[in-house]
Amino acid sequence: MTNPWFRSLAVAMVVASVSGCAAGARKVESSGAGVKASGVAVAEATAVAALPNHALVLPKAIKWQPLPLGGPGVTVVVLSGDPEKAGPFVFRIKSPAGARVPPHWHLGDAHLTIVSGTFAIGMGDVYDAKALKTMPTGSYVLLSREMHHFALSKTATVVQVHGMGPLQVNFVNPADDPRTKSAGH
Repeated sequence: MTNPWFRSLAVAMVVASVSGCAAGARKVESSGAGVKASGVAVAEATAVAALPNHALVLPKAIKWQPLPLGGPGVTVVVLSGDPEKAGPFVFRIKSPAGARVPPHWHLGDAHLTIVSGTFAIGMGDVYDAKALKTMPTGSYVLLSREMHHFALSKTATVVQVHGMGPLQVNFVNPADDPRTKSAGH
């Protein structure tokens, strides 16, 4: 039988590592109602039982799917969770060289790891190539909730994104949203 304290600690570690809440948390405490970080309930202790024990995803098992939101040639694979539902998720985006992402923002934090290639990211409401910061393979980016940002794949890239769902993509300029472009035709 698992010790309740350990179960609460495990939930705190999972939530902190996936959502990035550890950076702002002052303390993590356990109570009968579940784990609380800085006084906010983040999960019930029984949620640990619902978490998978592990996930092993080999490269040959990855099935890339088109990501129309990303533009021509951009593909995606969800490795864990469901970005459209509440809870932790991990997915990867594969983009060809020159793929450009217009200014947009998300309701929650987004954590990016550059798995391969050279990616560039900038902050602001208007795409500005001079404001792009080059992020080579192995780089990490934390995009805080509601931070307006834009990006460019300088070379073919694979970027891993993780966070807490549901993930929403909100374009600063609605005319940049490919969902409205396809709906209008």
